[in-house]
Formats: sequence, C-alpha cells, structure tokens
Amino acid sequence: MRDSIREILEQSQYFGLFLSLAAFLFGCWLKDKTKLAILNPLLVATALVIGCLAGVGIDYDTYNKGASYLSWLLTPATVCLAIPLYKQLHLLKKHGAAVAAGITSGVVTSAMSIFLLCKLLGMDHTYYVTFLPKSITTAIGMGISEEAGGLVTLTVISIVLTGLLGNMAGEVVLKLAGIRHPVAKGLAIGTSSHAVGTAKALEMGEIEGAMSSLSIAVAGIMTVIVVPIVAGFI
Repeated sequence: MRDSIREILEQSQYFGLFLSLAAFLFGCWLKDKTKLAILNPLLVATALVIGCLAGVGIDYDTYNKGASYLSWLLTPATVCLAIPLYKQLHLLKKHGAAVAAGITSGVVTSAMSIFLLCKLLGMDHTYYVTFLPKSITTAIGMGISEEAGGLVTLTVISIVLTGLLGNMAGEVVLKLAGIRHPVAKGLAIGTSSHAVGTAKALEMGEIEGAMSSLSIAVAGIMTVIVVPIVAGFI
C-alpha cells in the first residue's frame, strides 16, 4: 500500500507544491484556533511536510520538483513589502537618521556575533560565510552564501530558524527590553528576522510593518556589501 501511494505521488509533478500549500494553510488554521506563538504556520508546515515525506518514503528531490515553484514567488513577495513602506514614507523622512543607525547597527551586530561564535566554536571559513546571511531574506541570502563559498542548504535552514525565532519571540523580547516606539520595533524585527519576522511586525501595527519591510531591503543590500569585506577575517 505504501509503495503504491509513493509511486502515485512520485509521478505527480505538483505533489510538492500542493503538499506545501496544504501544510501551510493547516498551520494558519491551527495558529488562529490556538493563538499560540509557538505554533507558527511555517514551523507547523515544515514539521508536517517532513513527517509526510518520511512516512510515505519520498525523497527530497522528488518533493522539490513541485515545491520549487514556490521559490519563484520569493522575490515578488519581498518586493510587495514596499507597499506598507510607501504608505508610511513620511515617517522614513522624519526618522531618517535613526533608521540608518538602527539598521546599520543591526547588520554589524549580526556579522560580529557570527564571527565571535565561529571563533569560539572553532568553525572554519565555510561555516562563517554560511551563517553570515542568517538575518536577511532567503532570496538574497542564498545568493550571498553561494558566491562566498558557503553551504546554501545550511544557510536556508539558518535563515528560516532565525525568522521563526524572531516571529515567535520578537514581541516578547521588545517588551522585556522596554522598546515601545513603533519605528524602533519595526527596525529591530526586520533587521534581525527578515520577512518571517515582518509578518509579525505587520500584526503589531502598520508602522511596525512598514519599518520592518524597509529593514529587509536595506539590511540585505548592506549584507551584500559587508560579506565580501568580513569574509576574509576567518
């Protein structure tokens, strides 16, 4: 029975696509019902997809034949985040210096923390450049990791985990740190946890979402510039 199901699914070109969408929609439903931060739709969908593939015995390459269509939407989805930013353009002009300082400090802190941890754990250059793009969106991070000689698959995992952590714990951390200004909240979340964190910022408010959207683009560009410079340090 299991072999028959596997053969049918392997012949379906869009199996991975439909499985991913169904798992994510179920994750969204579960999050709405329970209101638990830990039940992030992306985390739930990932667990369901892994469980399904392992249960039926389908390898990743077969799954990815259909799921890869979703990757085409990464860049347009990131670009669409410019809409809330455009609506709050007056805030960008008003807080321009603070925005620049906040994003810059976030990018530098991320690069330095990865550098120190790699030194502390004895990791070589490959792992250093692999983890450097962890706080930027996948669409940019994959290219940076590949060009710098990193492990792209591991880069994607680190980016997803960083985003999930920011989405689930970002608001709590901001409260503990006493950060209340919506512009500061958005900059902190967007710079540290890219698009997945921005989803949470949009739930917090339109200003938070706009500033977080801005941070994704600017932090991505700055990381593209920073990685070639700091990659030679380890």
